[in-house]
Amino acid sequence: MIAGVRSELARCAAVAATAAALAALAAPALAAPVAPAAPAAHAAPAAHGEDAMEWLLRAATAARNTNYVGTIVYQLGPHVESSRIAHINDGGRQFEKLTNLDGPARELIRTRGEVRCYYPDAKLVRVEPRTFRNVFPSLSGEQRQTLSRYYDFQVVGDDRVSGRSAEVVVFHPRDGLRYGHRFWSDSETGLLLKARLVNEAGDGIEQFAFTDITLGIPADRALVAPSWPVTPPDWQVIEGTAHDLAVENTGWVVTHVPAGFTKIMEGYRKLHGRADPVAHLVYSDGLVSVSVFVEPAATAHGPAGLVHQGGLNVYSVRRGDQLVTVMGETPGATVRQIANSVERR
Repeated sequence: MIAGVRSELARCAAVAATAAALAALAAPALAAPVAPAAPAAHAAPAAHGEDAMEWLLRAATAARNTNYVGTIVYQLGPHVESSRIAHINDGGRQFEKLTNLDGPARELIRTRGEVRCYYPDAKLVRVEPRTFRNVFPSLSGEQRQTLSRYYDFQVVGDDRVSGRSAEVVVFHPRDGLRYGHRFWSDSETGLLLKARLVNEAGDGIEQFAFTDITLGIPADRALVAPSWPVTPPDWQVIEGTAHDLAVENTGWVVTHVPAGFTKIMEGYRKLHGRADPVAHLVYSDGLVSVSVFVEPAATAHGPAGLVHQGGLNVYSVRRGDQLVTVMGETPGATVRQIANSVERR
């Protein structure tokens, strides 16, 4: 959906093996793009910023307050997976349950304070602080601010998604450093029913969509309860931190940060296959995060140059005796700009 958002279940699975996943991303395989979106008829002129914020606030409010249950299909290039989601707002407290319907069994329970990922085949539960980027169809305050500030908003017409009438809107990036977004919101409630990430050529590269949904269900806690005890007696429980990162000053800085991006994290991370931790900096515009890794070139595994997988671009360049690798769900120009401006403080 929104740039940087993977399926919550996929992200939960990745958290259990963060170091291995990051190492593998150093040289990802190329993936075929999703088929381009068909041109929308009756396109309207770009709306003003206040119209964009009003639309975003309505969508965010609907995601927070609406009780619903449905099936979400996530597509990234040739990869497709489906999940069952239930969301309730009970007296102002939100509860969500996300269950994957494909591949190994996984279940995710989100409450106000934490996220629990259950892996029944491995008898493992991973407990994380609730600091993940919001799962579709939610929109955080930071995401809304970025969309209204760095994108032009356009209402393009009406459509139907999962049997419901939907309004279609587009957020066009004002620079070449971000991807575009096309959203389908429920005409009655404003809830997001479908979201597509669009590259510089206008091609869809990532998509979330409800294939069925029921709105206005009772706030029944049984719908969002885990299928197992909170702490199964014979399971391994792993208490995770937000980033598994040793936070400290690395001595590295990005001197040409794209407008709207700020540093949100800095420190050293232990990667699979590396003898020593590598410097890791993270920049975000509230909508997408970009990771910067710096390691000695003599021991680095990944090749220099640009590779991509779906909306993810990875660019590596030698800076003296160091190899800088930048990855993010942004256009290639963004990761290149960041990588080529990494310097010692």
